[in-house]
Amino acid sequence: MSFINAMQERYTTKKYNASKKIDSKHIEELKEILRLSPSSINSQPWKFTFVSDEATKEKLSKVSWINTEKVTDSDTVVVFSRINDLATFEKQIEEELPQGAVDYYKEYLKPLPEQEIKAWFDKQVYLSLGVLLSACAAMKIDATPMEGIEPENYDKIIDNKGYATLVAVAIGYRDEDDFNQPSKKPKSRIALEKVVESI
Repeated sequence: MSFINAMQERYTTKKYNASKKIDSKHIEELKEILRLSPSSINSQPWKFTFVSDEATKEKLSKVSWINTEKVTDSDTVVVFSRINDLATFEKQIEEELPQGAVDYYKEYLKPLPEQEIKAWFDKQVYLSLGVLLSACAAMKIDATPMEGIEPENYDKIIDNKGYATLVAVAIGYRDEDDFNQPSKKPKSRIALEKVVESI
């Protein structure tokens, strides 16, 4: 399947087939794909938590607003978190990144208020979210990105020390009766000429 076909067929899954499981090999591939995600100056201010334990998913489902069944019925929930302590982040980049990247951070980002630096971290995490959704589409794995969760409660449930949950993604395989799949509800996107410009 071409990538454009994969994107045409992907959609936000509303109902999962709880009995259909993702092969463990694909889960390991998705972990590596996330590790390879791009980020500004290769900063990688993130952590990805794969939750397949049923008891933990049940707890998460109770703090996931309208996403309760998506969490319980999906195969795995991937929790996207950003690093929550600037000193820890600075230590990480000193150990992992070339001096040029560290100097960029110190000159352009470190002088900013902490809230703005963390907002910059958030943007990097959202880059990886796009990577995961695209990878799932290419692998014919269904996915549901969920901001409709209680991040602080997610942090408590998964013992997310030093990090802050931003978003979660339920992954698995659609129920054949899912009303939102493209065969039942065609994709709705703004016309190409209204959103893409060539100069």
